[in-house]
Amino acid sequence: MNEPSRPLDALNNARDKRVIVELKNNRQYTGKLKSFDIHINLVLEDAEEHIDGEVKRKLGVVFIRGDTITIISPE
Repeated sequence: MNEPSRPLDALNNARDKRVIVELKNNRQYTGKLKSFDIHINLVLEDAEEHIDGEVKRKLGVVFIRGDTITIISPE
């Protein structure tokens, strides 16, 4: 894996890998990062919603607006 020099490089390195996404409303989603754009809008596959550390819903494919995201981390 290449060392990312720009933020979008880090997302490119995470493509097709599982990530944890935290939102401004304190919800957390995990899933495989399939795609993103320059606004950091994300598409996750096999996504799950977590509340208080436990899975609340299995969602499949989800679109998450970039302006709602606070953290994106490799799982």
